[in-house]
Order: sequence, then structure tokens, then C-alpha cells
Amino acid sequence: MYNGISVKRVNKKNMRIIMRTKIGHFFLTFLLLASFNTHALFNEGQARLESEKNTISIFKDSVNSVVNISSLGKLRARRGFFFSSSTREVVKGEGSGWIWDKNGHIITNYHVVEGADNFLIRFNNNKKEYKATLVGTEPAKDIAVLKLLEVPRDITPLKTGDSNNVQVGQKAIAIGSPFGLDATVTTGIISAKQRGIQGIGGVEIRGMLQTDSSINPGNSGGPLIDSSGNVIGVNTMIFSSSGSSAGVGFAVPINIVKKIVPQIIKFGMVKRPGLGIAIAEKRELAYFYGIDLEKGLPIQSVRPGGPSEKAGLKGLSQNPRTREVKLGDVILKVDGKEINDFDDIFNILYEYKVGDIVEVLYRRGSALKKAKVKLEEIKR
Repeated sequence: MYNGISVKRVNKKNMRIIMRTKIGHFFLTFLLLASFNTHALFNEGQARLESEKNTISIFKDSVNSVVNISSLGKLRARRGFFFSSSTREVVKGEGSGWIWDKNGHIITNYHVVEGADNFLIRFNNNKKEYKATLVGTEPAKDIAVLKLLEVPRDITPLKTGDSNNVQVGQKAIAIGSPFGLDATVTTGIISAKQRGIQGIGGVEIRGMLQTDSSINPGNSGGPLIDSSGNVIGVNTMIFSSSGSSAGVGFAVPINIVKKIVPQIIKFGMVKRPGLGIAIAEKRELAYFYGIDLEKGLPIQSVRPGGPSEKAGLKGLSQNPRTREVKLGDVILKVDGKEINDFDDIFNILYEYKVGDIVEVLYRRGSALKKAKVKLEEIKR
């Protein structure tokens, strides 16, 4: 006993206080360590800095290979009392492009060069304006190739990637001249793949890359680049009611570009493969002749001596006495891929070369038939 108080009771009480204090210190230390370790494992500022470094590096490496293109056209003006006329060149439009090779070939969009006679090219690191000439175009894919008449010594082509390996969600960097402002970079991601967009050439462009990287007027023809610095697409168009970026832009995949550009450089055009047939319009068949078709593509005619005629395919026929039109063969599939309209057959055959052999599944009356057809070059 100490002053009437049990020492044992005092010790027990003190022990409880000491234990509670130690447990509190333990949890506080644990929380501090956990917070420190989490901060060490994931530093948001550091992660953001690495992404910024990547963008800065790619921009520096690529910007001098991205060009501004001014499309020039002739303007005829009248003057004076006797209406004498003069012709001068004016800028009809502007866009972007990028260096394809050391020979000075430049890739851009068809709609950037459409209707123009001459072109002026400006580099980011060179104040001189260079003249370029049109090598050829492929309106169906909205691609054009220009060639510099004078090639700078320090010209550097951009590296190209593989658009088949592009993943939704990966980084996408667009460089170009929106609204005529040279050397502009925007970043985002690949939002979707395999989009089908109606192109300027009157046929659907399939397999397009969708991105939320800002693409505005003037960006057309510029490169879409991945985080490794490889071109994965050619910026082509936006979906917007205002004409400015709304976060939905599209690019022609680089694998399409790599397929057609060598042909344009070599031949001035793309040699398209075809079946040697003319296609009948379903709406016209239904309206004029009461022939309704839900599936398949009706053949209007086959070219005499062409591959489809050799394979036994037939087009529409007409009874000379009654003038009644009889349906010919209806193509259902080409190499197992369904065909229901012109866009289908155009895009499927675009994947082949002249001279390739394809299997055509078609319907004649109620019978299903197959034929092997050797693709020929479509003359334009």
C-alpha cells in the first residue's frame, strides 16, 4: 500500500496508458510509411513528366520533316476600259504534308491538292519557299504525292510504323499547320479502329483510325505519330458542325499509304484490280424493272474477253421481242467476304494486286455457283 492506494492497481493503469500510446505510435508510423511508399511507387508528377518528355522528343525529331503546303491556282482578272485580262497565281488552300523519302516526295491528302496547278512548300527550319509538282493522286483513299523541284540537303524522311499493330487507347500525336499555323503539335489517343468514313473520292474509306488528338483545318495531310516516333496514319478529316476539332478526327492508316504511294511514284497512279464487270444499281433495277434484291451485287455486263467472261459469269439480258430485262448473275462473296454494294467490292478488291486469282460465289437464278477469276487492271 502507498498512501492507501494499491501499487498493483497503479501499475496496471499505467501499463494500459503506455500500451495505448505505443499502439497509437505504431499505427501513425505505419500510415506515414505507407504514404511514403505509395508516393515512392507512383509519383504522379514524375509520370506526367515522362509523358511530356516523350512528346517533346518526338516533336523535336519530327517537326522539320512536316511541311506546310500552299496550293496555288490561276486567277483571271479583267481591268481597264477595254477589259484587258491578266492571269496571276493565288493561294487556293493550305494543308500539311510530310517527307516520304530522300528524293523529296511529300505525302498529303488529295483534297489538299485538288484543283491546284502549283504548290509552295515551307519547312519549319528553313525560311525558303520551295516549289513542288504533283506526282499523282488516289482520290479513293484521299492520298496525294508531291515532289520537290529542289530538294534541301538536310531533308529527313519520317519513319513509318505498322497500323495493324495500333491499339485503342495508345498515344497519338498530330503535327501540322492548323489554320495556317506552322509546327503545331496536339496529343491524344487512338479512340477507335476500323472506322468506315465516306471519302472525297465518292467511295467509303474503310479501316480509318479515329483519334481525339485535335485535328483542325490545315492539319489535313499531316502525320499521326505514335509514342515511338513512327507515322501510323495521315490526318484526313474531322467530324464537327463548326468545322473545328470536336475530339473526333480520322486518319488514313499508314499500311494503306505504304501500299499505294510506291505505285503513285512509279506509275503516277494506283493500278486497281478488277473483275472486268459493270455493276447494276439495285435501286434502278427495282424502280424500272421491279427486280428487288436484298443481298448481293448484280452484274450489269461483263467485258468481252475479260476475266469474268472467261470464268463464265453473265450480266443482265433483254428479250428483244418483249424488251423484258432478265437478271443475270448476282455476286454474293469474293474469297469468302460478303458483297452487298459497290463499297464492299471496291474495298475488298483493293487488298489484291492485278493478276491475283479470287474465288467468286454468285447466284444464277436459284442456283449457287463458284468461279475462279483472275483480276485485271481497271483502265481509267
